[in-house]
Amino acid sequence: MKKTQQILNFEEYDSIDQLNAGDANLLNEARAATADAYAPYSNFKVGAAALLENGLVVRASNQENASYPVGICAERVLLATVATQHINMPVSAIAISYNNVNGESDHPIAPCGMCRQSLAEFESRTMRPIRLILGGMEGKVLVIPEASGLLPLAFDKTELDKKV
Repeated sequence: MKKTQQILNFEEYDSIDQLNAGDANLLNEARAATADAYAPYSNFKVGAAALLENGLVVRASNQENASYPVGICAERVLLATVATQHINMPVSAIAISYNNVNGESDHPIAPCGMCRQSLAEFESRTMRPIRLILGGMEGKVLVIPEASGLLPLAFDKTELDKKV
């Protein structure tokens, strides 16, 4: 038997004020995008902003639905927008923020499992890492060097190519 360990490395900042200007701007874009969320059921508004390799910033927000499985997270709305409107353009960084209308929005939250899978796939398809900047409307901020680090032992396209 072999024991293996995978460690997630990230940077933790006390506030947005400690970020470099580019990361702070991207997080502010994500915070602003929370206002565009359609979240009448959960009142949990998520915004995401992507910095594309060409310098363009694209924003998106979560979109809920009365039929809960039909809703879509801000991260996947963002990736779909980039993939269809900026074809083959790599994403350098994505900032994700949230506004919990019914509670606090004062600490970073990480993407859900489906979004982690989507982020890892996007990294794979563009062959570029995506830095993640995670923060609420205030408080601590996390910077993760590669989105795929959030999904160890991910299912990816190489599994579909294996012959039996």
